[in-house]
Amino acid sequence: MEVALLSLLFILYLTIRYYVVDHDTPTDKDQKRFQKGIEMVNKRQFDEAHRYFDEAIRQHPKSAVAYAYRGKCQLVQENYYSAIYDLTQAISRDNTLADCYLDRGIAYYKTEEYTNAFREFDKAVWHFRDEQPDAYRWRALARIQVRQLPQAESDLRRAVALGDENSFHILMQPPFTRPVYNKL
Repeated sequence: MEVALLSLLFILYLTIRYYVVDHDTPTDKDQKRFQKGIEMVNKRQFDEAHRYFDEAIRQHPKSAVAYAYRGKCQLVQENYYSAIYDLTQAISRDNTLADCYLDRGIAYYKTEEYTNAFREFDKAVWHFRDEQPDAYRWRALARIQVRQLPQAESDLRRAVALGDENSFHILMQPPFTRPVYNKL
């Protein structure tokens, strides 16, 4: 009888605890906190967004989201080394942000560090879990630079299968000559 009563109380305790505990991760909280700046980035107001996230980093220096979006602004403004720094800071605070790997890879690619770019794009493909054609296209472009042409063609074909038209146009150019068919 006592064991049944204790079990019932324990189940009641777990149920109450589940509903009382906050389930948002720090990244989710930061996404909500910095919604104004994220909207600026989505509206392509990168100068204002850069200033917003610069101030956000001063107020919240441990925020991965603030560093990630400031890095995205730096990337668009072609400040590639600053973008690499900010995105590295974001990843060191939260290594699950897939966009950071993609953006950092683009920054490495633009600075002609193709091996590092390939590594970042490879991580981005893994973190996006086969749902983002941009990661495949950029990884293919990096593979072309490091002379991995068969793998690059495979990545481009995967991006085409995910609906990326830019990859289709890349496949129509040399060194890729086989016809591209969308297998369903």
